[in-house]
Amino acid sequence: MRYILASASPRRKELLKKTGISFEIIPSSIEERITKTIPSEIVMELAEQKARAVYESLLSSGSASLIADVPESRLCGAEDGDLTVIGADTIVVYRGEILGKPADKSEAYDMLSLLSDRTHQVYTGVSLIIRKHGKISVRTFYEKTDVTFYPIHKDDLHIYIESGDPLDKAGAYGIQGDFAIHVKEIKGDYNNVVGLPIGRLYQELQQIIYS
Repeated sequence: MRYILASASPRRKELLKKTGISFEIIPSSIEERITKTIPSEIVMELAEQKARAVYESLLSSGSASLIADVPESRLCGAEDGDLTVIGADTIVVYRGEILGKPADKSEAYDMLSLLSDRTHQVYTGVSLIIRKHGKISVRTFYEKTDVTFYPIHKDDLHIYIESGDPLDKAGAYGIQGDFAIHVKEIKGDYNNVVGLPIGRLYQELQQIIYS
């Protein structure tokens, strides 16, 4: 089985290494399109878009139609070999509002001020495009984690923001870095907040291997 991670995220790369599988990285470059409104459905939709885009890029133009709009098993040439493409997407949600990557330091400050002394949710969707024994299947799932911050002093916020760390992260923070000192409580999968629910993903990959 050939495994491909459809993400350039160094955090997802490090987490996927924990499975022990050998994998390649081919980032998705598609323009994301959100048609859903429920957070769990949004992350699954975006994860599947990424996985499909990378899978289709590996096919010849005449074979791109093998991935249908509705996931179901389809036949393809046996010579294509076994393959699993892993797409993922993470969003931070507070009271129904999606907090993406901040556009600048000012927006990062506003986001973190909003989350200070409150509980928010982190959703990660994962989509697997699997080609095994000449058949195509799609598995898509999500995990949700509740994260609560301590009250954060504005001076601490400015110090963290000046580090530059918040600017490439949904919700303007990375739980695995220096910001960890402000995390009061987590309910759910910690790795899901980092960007990939690796325990759940490993179980799904095991099912693929032994099915």
